[in-house]
This record gives sequence, structure tokens and C-alpha cells, in this order.
Amino acid sequence: MLKILLVDDDTEFTEVACHIIEFLGHDICTANSLKEAYEWLENNSFDHIFLDFMLPDGSGLHLIDHLKKSEHDPYITLITGHPLVKGLLAGLCGPKVDYIAKPLQREDLEQALTHQPKKATQPKKNNKALPKKHFDCLIGESEAMQEMYTMISRIASTKANVMLLGESGVGKEVVAQAIHTASNTGEELVATNCGAMAKDLIGSELFGHEKGAFTGAIAKKDGVFLRAGNGTLFLDEITEMPIDMQPNLLRVLESNKVTPIGGTKEIDVNCRVISATNRSIEEIAQSKVLREDIYFRLAVFPISIPPLRKRKDDIPLLAAAFLAELNDEYNRDYQWTAPQIQRLTEYDWPGNIREMRHAIHRAFIMADPDSNHIELPKTFRSPFSSISENQHSLSAGRTIEDVERELIKVTLEDVEGNKSLAAKMLGISIKTLYNRLHAYGDFEE
Repeated sequence: MLKILLVDDDTEFTEVACHIIEFLGHDICTANSLKEAYEWLENNSFDHIFLDFMLPDGSGLHLIDHLKKSEHDPYITLITGHPLVKGLLAGLCGPKVDYIAKPLQREDLEQALTHQPKKATQPKKNNKALPKKHFDCLIGESEAMQEMYTMISRIASTKANVMLLGESGVGKEVVAQAIHTASNTGEELVATNCGAMAKDLIGSELFGHEKGAFTGAIAKKDGVFLRAGNGTLFLDEITEMPIDMQPNLLRVLESNKVTPIGGTKEIDVNCRVISATNRSIEEIAQSKVLREDIYFRLAVFPISIPPLRKRKDDIPLLAAAFLAELNDEYNRDYQWTAPQIQRLTEYDWPGNIREMRHAIHRAFIMADPDSNHIELPKTFRSPFSSISENQHSLSAGRTIEDVERELIKVTLEDVEGNKSLAAKMLGISIKTLYNRLHAYGDFEE
């Protein structure tokens, strides 16, 4: 007879498991949290512990760490309710750690109690060479990316401030990380989002504050300029910083000194500032969201990051890298097919790399775990990208016919060429739609 501890907060499962284990002739105790498990272990020893992976007060892995530091040496069976977590836990299996997934059968518990843990499943390796990561984070071999790699190499040997320009989702923070890595400062990249800071806390976030400087300042705090040290400070969405706060930033950029709120002494700072915005230089100038003197201080070396549609040769490389990451994380061996890569490449990805990664991640989640194939969605287009593209098509100088033609094209793509549904979405009859298609000439019937 074995003495067993079952640690699980699922009362229905616990009741069933207890009946099975008692029927098998073993003595069982139960705990529904880590706290209760620790209490049982204070004065008891167990031959086997069935341990839920996710508990109300922490992960079952905490209990494993606790046992490694104690005199207890039971067999452990981790329990999970999700097959993907099971694959992840496989790499943790040692000589006395096993894993099983719900729903459990009597045979699962019997096998676990034989003290013959399954061999750790090693992640399946893809024999195909993975795409090269430039500066440990950037993927792409297109001409546009090669030009950017050259710029990163040049700027890395200086302390000049950099402004990254590019559409939403192109990977501005990743490029900032590449510049930081190439600079080899030996310090961490410090990042903050100017658009996410409350106006009354911007000064504290950037420059820090002394204890008691304002209501709620219960302790001294260093701002991001100081935390960046001799490394790199990344200011994302710089054009979202209120215009009346920008003079304070300008002073720091000009003097390389900060004065914490409530402080009286200036402190030297020595970090490179990399800023980023999804606005074009023209838009920045016209909308006056950034002071001209601030712009010239921040954009000593501006870098425009190309959108994904302008470097389509890189899409197969990115798709391979994203899928490989997911395969490694969840112990899968999904593979792309040539038609799928073609579909990914032909789409313009208005949301750029962020949108493409999201689409691949969703397809991965929906894939059949008993297959090695991924099923891509019928359409990649999101509500945000459709709005973005439609707004883009209404630029100045376009004729009404051009706009109408573009709208019909976008709608047909959205519904995979279903003309009846497209006509309904456009609020016109199917006959009118066909008349337009004949008039434009380059649409298939």
C-alpha cells in the first residue's frame, strides 16, 4: 500500500480520483492548494504525489522546487488539463517526475503508480535550416533589410540618437533592440511608451522623483534616463507626448542632465535615445505633434523601417521562424506547404509583422494536434486592416471610379470571390455588381 497526496483544486476530479486510488488499495490525502500541500508535508511523508500544474496560489512547479530542497523524495505525477501544456511539461520529466493530462482514466492512474515514468519527450527537430537572425533578433534578407542592417552597423559605433519611423506592426522595438545589441554596451535596453503615460506622471517616469515630491511619492524613484545608464533608452510613440511636456525632454537631450521631481541637484545621464513613431516625417511636421527642436535632437539619425508588403521576399523566412518558435514551445512538428507560403506572401499585411504573427499563432492553435499540417484561415483580413486599407484608398486625387473599383475589389477579396455576398455587403444588386465588373474589365466573372 502506498501513501499518496493528491494536490488539485478541482473537487469533482479529486473525488473521482480518490475513489479510484482507494479502490487500488492505497491510502490517499488531498490538498486543494499549495498552502495545504506544504502543511501536509510538514509532518508526513508520501510515496507518490499527484500534483495539479495550475493551483489557486501558484504553480505545482513551486512544490517540486520545495521538495528538492527538503528530505522528501516521492514520485511526482504532474496533472494538466491542456494537451499543449502536457507537451511543454514533457521536457521537465526526470527519473521521478511524470505527467498525465485530463481527462484521466483508471489506467492512467494505475500506470503512474507503477513508478515507471514515461521517457521525456524531446522536442521534434525540424531538419530545415532556420532563418538567420541578424543582431540576434532581425529576420530578412531582402534588399531593404540589407540596407537597414548597414545603417544599424554604422550607427552602433556612435552615441547618436535614432528615430525609427514606420507603420504600426513593423517591429520598431525589435529594431531598437538590434541597435542596442550592436552597440555592445553591456547594459539592458530600457523601454517606455510615451503614449501610455498619464500626463501628470510623465516627468516622474522620465526623470524620476524624490520621496515626498508629490502626493503618493512614498519612496524615491529613478526615471528611465537614469535606469538606462550608459546603455539605450527606447521612447516608443514619442509623438504622443503632450507638446507642453516636450521642453523638459529637450533640456535633458541638450544638457545630458536630469533633475528628479522634487530634487535640487542635476544628475548626469549618458544613454543613447532611440525614439519611435508610426507617423511619417511629413505628418509630424504638418500636425505639429512634435516640436521642431525636439525632432532634430531625437532624429540625428532617422531610420525608416520598410512595411512587410515592400519586402515580400522575407515573408517565407518570417513564417518559418514564427512556426519554428511555436513548434519548439509546444513540442509540435507542423510544416508549411508551398501553397500556404504563397498565400502568406501574396497578402499585403496592413498590420505588418504583428498581424502576420497573430494570424500564424491563431492557425497554430486551431491546428489538428494529430496532424503535422496547419490550416490557414479563409481570409487574413481583420476589421482593423480593412478600415485602414479603405481609408488609404480615399486619398486625394482619386476619382470616384477608382474608389468604387477599389471598394469592390476589397469586398470581393474579403468574401473569397462570393459575388452574391459581396453585392449584399455593398448594398447593391447582383446585376449592378456584374455591370461594374464588366465595365472595369479586369475582374473575373
